[in-house]
Amino acid sequence: MSLRIIKPGLLTSIQDLGRKGFQQHGVIVSGAMDGYSLRIANMLVGNPEGEAALEITLMGPTIEMDKNCLIAITGANLTPTIDNQAAPMWKPILVRKGATLRFEGCKSGCRSYLSVAGGYDIPKVMDSKSTYLRAGIGGYLGRALKAGDILTCNESSAPMGGQELKGAFLSPKWFVNEKEFMPDRKPLIRFIAGSQYDQFMNASKQSFEEHAFKVSNQSDRMGYRISGPGLEWENDVELLSEAVTNGSIQVPPDGNPIILLADSQTTGGYPKIAQVITADLSMIAQIKPGESIQFSRVTLREAERLYLQKEREMKELQTSISLALKNGPFT
Repeated sequence: MSLRIIKPGLLTSIQDLGRKGFQQHGVIVSGAMDGYSLRIANMLVGNPEGEAALEITLMGPTIEMDKNCLIAITGANLTPTIDNQAAPMWKPILVRKGATLRFEGCKSGCRSYLSVAGGYDIPKVMDSKSTYLRAGIGGYLGRALKAGDILTCNESSAPMGGQELKGAFLSPKWFVNEKEFMPDRKPLIRFIAGSQYDQFMNASKQSFEEHAFKVSNQSDRMGYRISGPGLEWENDVELLSEAVTNGSIQVPPDGNPIILLADSQTTGGYPKIAQVITADLSMIAQIKPGESIQFSRVTLREAERLYLQKEREMKELQTSISLALKNGPFT
């Protein structure tokens, strides 16, 4: 089966969990900005958690299905519709051949994920299907989707329940509670101290936690520029470049931090005041330009506890969804 892109949306690309193990060669990780939403979208259609999906940013695409297919939509609520009927999110959806999926506008969040049972038939580049936009590798021809693109999908063994489609789509009564995975309107982002944290002025460290920072329009998959009280470094000394990663928060000379994200460079020379904990990276991905972020420091042990807790929740969710799919997703 295949999906035909009628309209591409603002930025729609193929992403999985990233191109790992090549940073020493200067190749960035890329991958989904909101890894939890991508993993859940794949769970809902019976795919491996790390399978590639469409990452859809703010303004979604219009897509036509050429066969009956099982899909799932998670992440931001971009008002999806199927043949002009509101499409459910956070549950499997059996879509009729010839139906048209549209995203009508952003209600909440920033990035939505569209998985299809069997996954997209995209070749791996350096062990990943993720699109590295600036280098033009991976994904669909190394770029964001355009009108007229046709995405071929792999055959799926996902159970369809022997259902006949009388309308445009069919979905079960059960669903994943998205409140566990989507941020509220004023998310509190937790961090551990960065490698140069102790070299910032005490007043700056205090301001970093006590004041909200606004996400600039000059933000993308590479990083979020945020503005608030200017942060000052005690010693104006040039640093040697060192490794950075998803969630590293650098402070350039103007004092306004930059949160490095999925498409960040592999090294950086600005002082790092903080490192966002892994459990909260997906929350940042759903914050839109113009919205605010507030930070709270935690210990490394607490960051590890929160990560393990989240992974236990994901494992439990995977078990529940697998049982539901095995028993027939539409019963």
